[in-house]
This record gives sequence, structure tokens and C-alpha cells, in this order.
Amino acid sequence: MQELFAKYKTVIKFILTFLIVYVGFSTLYHFYLEFSDGSKFYPDYLTHTVAKQTENLLNSFGYNAQVLPHPNEPSMKLIVDNKFLARVIEGCNSVSVLILFVSFIIAFSGKLKTTLFFILSGSVLIYAVNLLRIVILVIAVYHYPQQQEVLHSVVFPSIIYGMVFLLWVFWVNRFSKLKHKND
Repeated sequence: MQELFAKYKTVIKFILTFLIVYVGFSTLYHFYLEFSDGSKFYPDYLTHTVAKQTENLLNSFGYNAQVLPHPNEPSMKLIVDNKFLARVIEGCNSVSVLILFVSFIIAFSGKLKTTLFFILSGSVLIYAVNLLRIVILVIAVYHYPQQQEVLHSVVFPSIIYGMVFLLWVFWVNRFSKLKHKND
């Protein structure tokens, strides 16, 4: 049994580190959502901010966009030209994707400075791409409403998760300690 642990030490360390960081950040995020005061920033600050930034981007692209609190659920209604096109829910704020990204990078950490810089820059990139993804999704649904299901459930999730995957591959091949052990 000890031989197996010795042989797969790196894999076990990765899995345990990933799980501990992922569960830790997910728990903190759960508490954030649980104790968010949705009175000023409905439904929570981060989701509200993403919805408002989406509205601003849509308006800067020449669309007449507006976001309003949804009266029946914790989300923001995205309206373009008085047509309700989408909801911005908690899952749209990219935090869950960021937790997944950060957990992986920490599990495959490199030098401290490099790891922190990559987490920060990767998180900013993921957040920005997520905003653009929502904007493009709304524009696509506005022009092609019959394609809403495939756009929302296939095309646009693959953009964000595909980018995270590419960032992971770049990280492992370029900066992680694992890369340096194999050189």
C-alpha cells in the first residue's frame, strides 16, 4: 500500500489540494450568498454588478438595454428594446468558474509570485470574457431567438469552460512545479 502512495504521491497531493481549496472557497462563497443583503444590490452584489456591466456594454454597442430586478426570483431581468431576453442569475457572475480555476492553479502551484500573478490575471480574463459572453449571448438571442436553447446550453458554456481549460493547460505546461520536475 505504501508503494502505491509513494508512486502516486503527486496525484494524491493534487487531488487533496484541489478538493480542500475548492471546498473552502465554495463554502466561503456559500456564506457570502447566504448573508448577502439583497436590498441595495439585488440579488447579491456580484450578480448585480455583472448585470449592470452587461447593461452598460450592451448600451455602448448601440442596443437599448435595461436591467431590472426580477419580481419572482433572485435574478436581474435583461431587457433590450422592451423585450425581456434573459435573466442574470447567481451562476452568471462567474464566481463558480473562478473557484474552479483558482483551485486547479493552487493544486498545481508554481513559484508563489507567479502563481498569484496567474490567478489574478486569469481571474480578470475569465471575468471579462464572461461579461462579453453574456453580452454576445443577449445580442444573439435578440437577433436569433429560435436559437436560444443551443446558444445558452451549448455554445456559450463551451466558451467559458474552454477558455478555463486552455488557461489550465498553459499553466501546467509553462509554470507549475510539475513542469519543472519533469524538465
